[in-house]
Amino acid sequence: MDLRAEKRQHIDTLIQISEGKENKTGSLRDVIRRSWERCMGEYRLDPSRPRPARVVTHQTLREHQETVDELLHVARVGVDRLYAQIAQPGYVLLLTDNRGIAVEFRGERQQDRALRKAGLYLGADWDERYAGTCAVGTCLHDAQAITCHQSEHFDATHISLTCTAAPITDPQGQVIAVLDISALQSPRSHDSQNFVLPLVNLYARMIEDAYFMHRYRDCLILRYDTAREFVHLNGRGLIAIEENGSIIAANGNGRLLIDAHLHRWPAWSPGWSLSITEVFDVEITEVLGILSTSDDHLRALRARAGDVTYFATLVEPRRRRIAGQPLPTSPTPVPALDVLATDDPAMHKVLKLARRLRNEEVNVLITGETGTGKEVLARALHESGSRAKGPFIAVNCAAIPESLIESELFGYLPGAFTGGRRKGMRGLIQQADGGTLFLDEIGDMPLPLQTRLLRVVAEREVMPLGAERATPVDLRVITATHRDTSKLVVDGHLREDLYYRINGAHLRLPPLRERADRHYIIRSVFDALVAERQQRVRLRADAMSALLAYTWPGNIRQLKNALAFALATVEGDDITVHDLPEECLGDTPPPPVTLIQSPAEFPADDSQVLHDLLRHARWNISQVARRLGVSRPTVYRRMRRHGLIPPNRLR
Repeated sequence: MDLRAEKRQHIDTLIQISEGKENKTGSLRDVIRRSWERCMGEYRLDPSRPRPARVVTHQTLREHQETVDELLHVARVGVDRLYAQIAQPGYVLLLTDNRGIAVEFRGERQQDRALRKAGLYLGADWDERYAGTCAVGTCLHDAQAITCHQSEHFDATHISLTCTAAPITDPQGQVIAVLDISALQSPRSHDSQNFVLPLVNLYARMIEDAYFMHRYRDCLILRYDTAREFVHLNGRGLIAIEENGSIIAANGNGRLLIDAHLHRWPAWSPGWSLSITEVFDVEITEVLGILSTSDDHLRALRARAGDVTYFATLVEPRRRRIAGQPLPTSPTPVPALDVLATDDPAMHKVLKLARRLRNEEVNVLITGETGTGKEVLARALHESGSRAKGPFIAVNCAAIPESLIESELFGYLPGAFTGGRRKGMRGLIQQADGGTLFLDEIGDMPLPLQTRLLRVVAEREVMPLGAERATPVDLRVITATHRDTSKLVVDGHLREDLYYRINGAHLRLPPLRERADRHYIIRSVFDALVAERQQRVRLRADAMSALLAYTWPGNIRQLKNALAFALATVEGDDITVHDLPEECLGDTPPPPVTLIQSPAEFPADDSQVLHDLLRHARWNISQVARRLGVSRPTVYRRMRRHGLIPPNRLR
């Protein structure tokens, strides 16, 4: 069908729909159907009288450009970059103001006449009230991105065009411009334009964010993203703030986050001003200190609404700070605590409280899964506080036999019981005098001993076995457990009165799999082990990727064991993914090796079994040798015999 016939058919369809004689809108997308209804009902456009494209005069164009001069100045870089990507396939680019007038244009000069006639030109008017259903006009009306492809246009003049547009909003969320790319000709299928919509959306957001950064260049701007790697490059969220934390404005992503917050915590008064410290679980001093507290100028923040972790940086204002208005200072460094985390919001919360508690006499209860570092945190509290010069005595209540725990903890006098030391023994509680007593797995302490411990905690005195008089002790008690303390009390495994004595403050350690700073933890543990062993070994990227992907049910303790295993068995200078324990390589079970129980049973002609083992181990010879219980040379001999060559050695 030629274009004239298509136009006649298109007009006939619209006329019949307007007269109510035929409904052919069933196959139309809802957004197009609603626009057609507006064109005929609200705008009173006559489908039988197609309108030529309208281009405003030069003077009128200048007036429209002047109203968006600031945006045009910012947008031109994005416009040029987008056009460089779409020029080859034959598209043109329009940037219109909020009235649909094209104030910026990019297109091929050879097509000037055809483009001007079609309205794909500087000064063209694409307001829906005049041009009918079209990408720019309908985008302005609905404030959302849209593709208007060929016969989806209302006016028959435009049914050969394909156009895709996305709105650009100001910091208050009002549409101030539209970015559009269009083509004179295109394939019939609507799917042929699927790649265009996300591209236009992307550049519209980039222009929008660049405009935001320009508008608030004299303010502090928090820039954030869920991906650490993207924050400096193209962080999706932008929030402009005052130095006291009050929020001034936000880009689209920022407004969504703020709206989610206000949905849960509505404003309570008309004059109420939202603070960044309400949207994120953070203090203003921590926000203002981002640029000075980390090498990459990033900090992990947890949003209160949705409990999502974001990585953020701070963009400082261009203006000079007014004299006499210094920024709030960052928290005083506490090395023993600071090394325990970098960019994890949950750990920041724990360490923030730990800093406040380090010089206090408040008893602390630390909870967390096995292996999360409860003793490490307890020791850091001790070493960073006023008792640092005193002893730190750690007791694992689950590791000492029940028959010995009483004497170990409380000590005993000479002759207190048969089998004891002749001179008696000073118990662990007394050994902690002047320092800190750390009781790990407090939930495993026998109930009779909990009664005696209650006196130590409450009265600061200890009664050794066989003694008639209590001995004063000056100590701070820190306890820990991996169990649910509330359930321990309900089930009768932990005395309620003791629980309230030891729980002066509660610090909960997150599991390793939930921490945003896993990379830092892995690197710290690895560096410590390498220094301890005095090895010169590197952790290769593929190994780090596997370690980051693993869920670590045993947490940091399991991580340390895995890295120690790799360091003990590595045969070169690089730890690769093949040097890690099999448990760290994913959930896929290894191939069965029941056919091979010992070196003597290693079949000389069973190349298939050997090949499967090598393939599963990614051709790590050491790993295969360990699984078979043979030496590496034996594996190499069998490989040569069966002609098995590692893929990376094939030419």
